[in-house]
Amino acid sequence: MTPVELSRTVLSAVRRAVDDGELSVAVPARAVVTEPGPGGCGDYATNIALQLARPAGRPPLQVAEILRPRLTPAEGVAGVEITGPGFLNISLDQRASDRAAALVREIRAGAYGHGDALAGDVVRLRIPYEVRAEVVADALVRILATQGARGEIQHIQHIQHIQHGGYSERGGTATDADAHHSGSTGTGLTPQVVTLRPTPAPEDPTPLGPDAARWALLHPAAHDRPRVTADHLLQRAANPLFRVRYAHARARALTRNAAQLGFSAVPGSVGATDAPADGLLRALAAHPPALRAAATHRAPDRLARQLVTVADALLAFQHTVLPMGEEKPSAVHRARLALAEAAGTVLADGLSLLGISAPDHL
Repeated sequence: MTPVELSRTVLSAVRRAVDDGELSVAVPARAVVTEPGPGGCGDYATNIALQLARPAGRPPLQVAEILRPRLTPAEGVAGVEITGPGFLNISLDQRASDRAAALVREIRAGAYGHGDALAGDVVRLRIPYEVRAEVVADALVRILATQGARGEIQHIQHIQHIQHGGYSERGGTATDADAHHSGSTGTGLTPQVVTLRPTPAPEDPTPLGPDAARWALLHPAAHDRPRVTADHLLQRAANPLFRVRYAHARARALTRNAAQLGFSAVPGSVGATDAPADGLLRALAAHPPALRAAATHRAPDRLARQLVTVADALLAFQHTVLPMGEEKPSAVHRARLALAEAAGTVLADGLSLLGISAPDHL
């Protein structure tokens, strides 16, 4: 919660006291919120009770006692104490702070979502000479590596007894006869042999360019027929690829804009009352399970759809990062910038796994 947001929360408490007939004053245009002074406590303090005492015809301490129970239940407020002649000292809920800061630090550490769910596995991907199968297998080799497995690609001329589309639980559309263990890898490990045959594209996707072509082939589920149309090139919100790459570019732009305003990212509280921040935190927290599922089920489309979820959450959150109007950069702005940068990192890493570029300018 920024000082500006907390100021609005304080004014809301004053407005409720006036509506309840406890105070007979004009609600001021703003409430001054600062760091606690000597003898204060909590995260922020406000002198609103002293400001209203004279027009209310009451002692400041009495005004503070009226406002305290209306301020304490506010979302994001952990507690309110009265100190001195009537200062309201406000402590913020730190749960959102801890969750956001920990997540940002984890992403900053690198290899976010990587794990050992498939550690030591060798997966031989048997594919036909077909462009979508090639692209899917290429992405899967990188996705498998994030979970500790090694993928190998084996081309085959003819595949029999295989149904089009989809992946089995262990990957591929193979029948029991095709998903067998065979051969040595030279490492002493017996590979899992998985036959992949996603539904082919209806036409050659290469005119779309490498990035849009790969997205067109990887974003749909394996049993779905890809759409090879110019829609993948449109810079519109209806285009999922554009949203993902645009969200990444916006994260980088926020860093540049913040530098111009004289501040940088620091993990911390992003504001307990900030619904867009909560949405982005949920999307980022869901990334490791989605990446693990993409590897386990041999389904790069799961990663592609997860990137769209993160991108949409970041685009909804981006407007809260920079100070507005006369507002000065605060610890919350630095924390929100850190969260936006972390989301940008996740998007760039995910696109890289799919073999798609993530430009800083779009």
